[in-house]
Amino acid sequence: MTHHTLPLLALLTLTFFSTFQSSAQVTEQIPTADAVGAKVCPPDIAPIGSTFEGMPQLQRPVFPERTLSIRKTKGNIQKAIDQLAKRGGGHVVIPIGEWTSGRITLRDNIDLHLEAGASIRFSDRVEDYQPAVFTRNEGVELYSLGALIYAQGARNIAVTGAGFDADGKPLSRLIGPGKENEIYTRRMDGLVVEDFINLYSPVEERIFDGKALPTSVLGPKLLANDSLLQLNAHCIFLPMFFAPMQCSNVLLEGVEFEEPLFWNITPVYCDSVIIRGCAVNSYGGRTDGIDIESTSNVLIEYCTLACGDDCFTLKAGRAEDGLRVNRPTENVVIRYCLAERGPGGVTFGSETAGMIRKVYMHDCVFTSPNNGFYFKSRRNRGGGGEDLTFRRIRMLNPNRAFYFDMLGSTMYVGELANRLPMRDITPLTPVFRRISMDQVLVESCRELILLKGLPESPVEDISISHLEATICDRDLKIQDVLGLIMTDCVIK
Repeated sequence: MTHHTLPLLALLTLTFFSTFQSSAQVTEQIPTADAVGAKVCPPDIAPIGSTFEGMPQLQRPVFPERTLSIRKTKGNIQKAIDQLAKRGGGHVVIPIGEWTSGRITLRDNIDLHLEAGASIRFSDRVEDYQPAVFTRNEGVELYSLGALIYAQGARNIAVTGAGFDADGKPLSRLIGPGKENEIYTRRMDGLVVEDFINLYSPVEERIFDGKALPTSVLGPKLLANDSLLQLNAHCIFLPMFFAPMQCSNVLLEGVEFEEPLFWNITPVYCDSVIIRGCAVNSYGGRTDGIDIESTSNVLIEYCTLACGDDCFTLKAGRAEDGLRVNRPTENVVIRYCLAERGPGGVTFGSETAGMIRKVYMHDCVFTSPNNGFYFKSRRNRGGGGEDLTFRRIRMLNPNRAFYFDMLGSTMYVGELANRLPMRDITPLTPVFRRISMDQVLVESCRELILLKGLPESPVEDISISHLEATICDRDLKIQDVLGLIMTDCVIK
């Protein structure tokens, strides 16, 4: 292990002038809520431009001109997909009406298309999501229910819908089972996942299909607790809603997600992903909107998220398991999006082991999130984030505009949540660095910045420029930061 020689006191370089000037420092036009989000999504995708060196110009998948209505398979969606895939692919059409399904697995060259007035309601029974499939749950690889809409290693896939009317009402809906059902009551419970599973155990033995608990892969904290073992005797890990695994050339467009069990839109280990003109309407904890997990070359645009948990989220694996995989999330553009409700408008972490880097968010609006920008990792999570850029962002009534938390709480990480003593640097020590924010308008917030780095790994090189903010309570509370520069900022 390497020992740091940094002093225990917070490290801070800050150029900041608090003022009551009435003239705004925002110099570029920042969109309002009615100018972004799903209901104003244009039909065409504008070029990304040279945002990141090496990032490709993402294009829609192109599918064979074949269609197959699920009326031909008596409403059996999976049967229609499998039949069309054998013919080389095309468009599986969901016509007007409400249709029911268990797990849907997409195949190469398949577009699952919901017409206007069509919806799919997903089953609430564990048996309809068998057999167990390879997935990643909160940053840890395992086998369980996977996702309501799943794919494994597929190329050229899509789920598309009819979009939204002028009032913002969805024309195509995906409806999950909600939380009053068998699946939710049988979820893994009582411990965080790294204490539940031995992260050094073979992945192929981590099978949680609701049958016998695989004791050979369980963590020592679980094995030492008979009541938790009994509680989880037939547990599953909650399925995500849309979660392609190891796929390329993925499109999600023009649909709304409702009543999820868990995270909604979660590409994992994917490359070249477009998510546009979609909405999430979820309530209750652990129902994130969009989670980009260890995935590269992503465009998210004109989406509207109203979530029970974080809205736009970037992740890259958890702790030792995430370090083993060591796959980053990188080259992500988020533009013209609306975050209406959730703990974080845009969130980085807390699973960050493979690193989150080269993210560019611009021309977005957050209305009433608890935290506008939310950066979080933990001493035992590893990785972190770097080269993160934000431009032309409007925030309305966040509780806190900027929040960095690298400590976490004792509930989840025990004594590691204590700032002192300063720990040794290890492979599980996270970092956040090179973060740039320009042209940010905070119309009203209780607290402007709460920033908690680690004494052994301070948050480094944050630049905030052309910020205009109105605060109700506190402006700055900062510890363990190396290089925070605020220029041309007006704090009222």
